[in-house]
Parts: sequence; structure tokens; C-alpha cells
Amino acid sequence: MDNQNLNPQSFTQQLGAQPLSCAGKTLAVSILDPGSFGKVAVLLGGRSAEREVSLKSGAAVLAALQRSGVDAHAFDPATRNLQALLDEGFDRVFIALHGRFGEDGTVQGALELLGIPYTGSGVMASALGMDKWRSKLVWQAGGLPIPDFVMLTEQSNGADVVQQLGLPLFVKPANEGSSVGISKVKATVELQSAYSSAAKHDPLVIAERFIGGGEYTVAILGEQALPVIKIEPVNEFYDYEAKYLRDDTRYLCPSGLAATQEAEMQRLAKLAFALIGGQGWGRVDFLMSESGQPYVLEANTSPGMTDHSLVPMAARKAGISFEQLVLRVLELAHVG
Repeated sequence: MDNQNLNPQSFTQQLGAQPLSCAGKTLAVSILDPGSFGKVAVLLGGRSAEREVSLKSGAAVLAALQRSGVDAHAFDPATRNLQALLDEGFDRVFIALHGRFGEDGTVQGALELLGIPYTGSGVMASALGMDKWRSKLVWQAGGLPIPDFVMLTEQSNGADVVQQLGLPLFVKPANEGSSVGISKVKATVELQSAYSSAAKHDPLVIAERFIGGGEYTVAILGEQALPVIKIEPVNEFYDYEAKYLRDDTRYLCPSGLAATQEAEMQRLAKLAFALIGGQGWGRVDFLMSESGQPYVLEANTSPGMTDHSLVPMAARKAGISFEQLVLRVLELAHVG
């Protein structure tokens, strides 16, 4: 990535089509004949801490593809060697894996070696999207607004961290998804235990400034940003329970933002996704300050597709059914 590509203005000029809003607009989806995809493997399950979520995502994707007439089959890389994809004549792969060994570039690299087209981003973008620290460094270099953060170690001075970031703050592992290992720290004495909890999942641990004006997300499909969703968890923050287990988390679309704010968040989402090299589809999460400033939080290059998941919600608001969504994602599959 050269210096010109790190310039947000030049990047914005390259991003093409305008984002959508919730107000009565729909996204035209061009989909190939389902039979033209050949034999499709839906990768699900895997070996990460998000295995159970992946099984649900994969089952939903598999059922939608089969309803649409695609010759789709479940494939769990935790129990089967990827070589079987070649041996059994699979033509294309839909990645419904979450977390490590599925969302972090490892499976993507293996599929490139096998020469099998796969959905979503390539090796670099997948690795960066999974790594909250390094993606933040890329976005900083690109001039995007991100929450202040520091890296923690066992030797970190809690008082210094709190002086820099304030309270409350969040502590999280750099390389996990679905809010695994995240703690909200309200007092300095809680910082060490929060670090220990996060370090169980990854040696790289981030402390991040609390931004309390709301949580939002923007899905990316091809060159388009889908409608913004505002997330209102009943829990203190949008944790694993709020994402997958509770039925009282509120998802608002229209998001309640002014049209100019929504357009700006969609623009930032496309730019953040492009800066890490994202392809096909994904999701970019945001925090909003109380003064109305959006901050890029993280990118997800293999979003959930469960009944609680955000990309299908945004797609519905854009006039795209779940079946159309999975077919479009599969259509965007690529090699390398």
C-alpha cells in the first residue's frame, strides 16, 4: 500500500458508488444462475472460540443456498482436511467461519494454495481485520478517527493507563471476535484482572477509551455500504450475551442519525474497509461520541449470519432477502 493509497481523500475518490440510506431505497443485486456456482462447500464450525456461532451462521447460509437451488454442502474444517475440497470436486467455498483459523487469513491462504474461489476478503485483509491493534495502526495512518488506546502488558501501570484513557475503559484481546474476553473497567483496581482475562485469549491486549454516544454498524456488500444500524444493548455494552443470547437487544434502522451523519458513517465504513484491503463483503463497527463524532472501532471480514446477525438485518432494510444476500456474497467469491 503506497502513501497515496493511505490518503483518505484519494481513497474516497476511488470508492465508486454512493452508499444507501434506509429511506425507501433498495440495492439492485445481480446474481448468477444458482446452478453456475457448481458444487459449493459452506465452511462452518472450525476450532475457534466462536465455533458455536459459526455453526449457526453456516447452517443458515447452507439452508438458504440449498433453497435457492445451489449444490451446497456443509464442511467443518475442525473434523475434515481441506484437501477433501479438491478430492470431492468442490468448485467454490462460502466461508461462514468466525474467529481464528477461519477469519484471520489462515483458511484464506490455504484456499488460495488449493486454487478454490472463496467468499470474503483475502489473506491480508482477513488478518488485519482480525487484529484490532494492527487495523487501528492502518486506520491511524489513513487519518481515520479511532478511539484512543494503549497496549497492555503484565507490567503496565494501571494509574498511568487510567490517566491517559480515563474511566470507564475497555480491555480486550487484540485477536478475538464476538466480544470474547472483553471487560469494561470502572476502577483502576479492576485493570489487572481485566488484563488477565483478555490475555487468556491473546498475548496482545488493548486498553481503549470509553466512548458513550452510541454503538453503530455498517455492512459492506460489494461496492455498497448498506443502511446504518444503531445497536442498543440492555447489557452495559454489546457483549457476547447481547449479540447471540438475548432477545431484548434493540437494533434500530433507520438509525436515528441525520442523513448527513448516516452518509458520513457509510463513507468512513467503506474507507476503513478499503484501507485494510477488504473485498466482497464485511462489516465495520463504530462508536459515536456524545458530541456526534463517529469513531471506527473494528472491521469484521466474516460477519455472522445467525438470526441475531447484523448484515442480514441491514440487507433486509435495503430490500435484499437472506437468499439474495448469500447468493450475492457467493457470486463475489474470488481466488487471491
